[in-house]
Amino acid sequence: GSGRGFSGRSYCGGVNYGGGLSVGSLAGGSYGGGNCYGNGLGFGLGGGVVVGGLGGDCLLSSCDEKVTMQNLNDRLASYLDKVKCLEKENAELECRIREWYATQGLSCEPRDYSCYYKEIEDLQNQIVCATIDNNKIILDIDNSRMAADDFRVKYETELALRQSVEADINGLRQVSTGGHELTLCRSDLEAQRESLREELCCLKKNHEEEMNCLRKQSTGDVSVEVNACPGPDLRQILEDLRCQYETLIARNRKEVEDWYECKIEEVNREVITSGQEVETCNNQVTELRRQLQTLEIDLQAQLSQRNNLESSLAETECQYNTLLGELQNQITCVEQQLAEIRAEIECQNQEYKTLLDVKCRLEQEIQTYRCLLE
Repeated sequence: GSGRGFSGRSYCGGVNYGGGLSVGSLAGGSYGGGNCYGNGLGFGLGGGVVVGGLGGDCLLSSCDEKVTMQNLNDRLASYLDKVKCLEKENAELECRIREWYATQGLSCEPRDYSCYYKEIEDLQNQIVCATIDNNKIILDIDNSRMAADDFRVKYETELALRQSVEADINGLRQVSTGGHELTLCRSDLEAQRESLREELCCLKKNHEEEMNCLRKQSTGDVSVEVNACPGPDLRQILEDLRCQYETLIARNRKEVEDWYECKIEEVNREVITSGQEVETCNNQVTELRRQLQTLEIDLQAQLSQRNNLESSLAETECQYNTLLGELQNQITCVEQQLAEIRAEIECQNQEYKTLLDVKCRLEQEIQTYRCLLE
């Protein structure tokens, strides 16, 4: 077709591309201008465009060409403005990314914590001193507890010894009570012997009185001779009775003494046997108490060690929980920043795709322009 059928209205895309178009001045029915695109392509036209001959009817309308070129110039100017705006935004994003890497990236310079070293060292010294004091107090408490246990064991041992001694005293009291019965029996026999002796004295006294009376009666002038058998000898009879009673008393005394000695020997044997048994039991009880005290001391040591380990475990868990919380917070912050960066990258990708589409369209238009210009 003719040049009149091609105008700016045929290419009205809404894309942007870097470039420039300038229209020169018109002179003598011709126009001159220059077009510059982002890829460095430029060309110029001068004079009139002639299609099919040199006649006036074959020339393109200068008005339509001016409007078309003005439209193209406006579109390319708008493309250039938008490209500059996008380049500016891209530069801002790159600056922000550099700043973020400068502050948060691995290549950032380490912070200066030297001003806190002295304070940290003082706090560590205070913690060490407090730990030492606490351990001393715990050691004093353990020593006091062990001393109290020792005193308690000694008290229980002394109490057991006292109870055993009281039991022995009670047994000896029972034995002494049996000896007291023997003493009472002996005193009864002695009382009987004294009563028999008094009775013998009374009989002797009565016999002497009768003899005196008979002697007084026989002081008369009449002498009477009686031929009779001699009477019983009372002195001999009393002497026999006295011998019998003394023999009986001696025999009873000997029997009582033998019985008392047998009982005393039996009681002594029982006391010795019970004393040995009590001593053996006391030794066993002392040994068992010593073993019990040793086991209690070991138990207290194990309990204190377990408490110390539990406290250290709790402190370690608290420290690791604190560190884990801090790391989790840092991970959350980094994930948020990564999400923001991903969002920005997605936006940049979308803008890049849009720019790529614009570039393709502009290249197509440039190719069309080239074909038309050719």
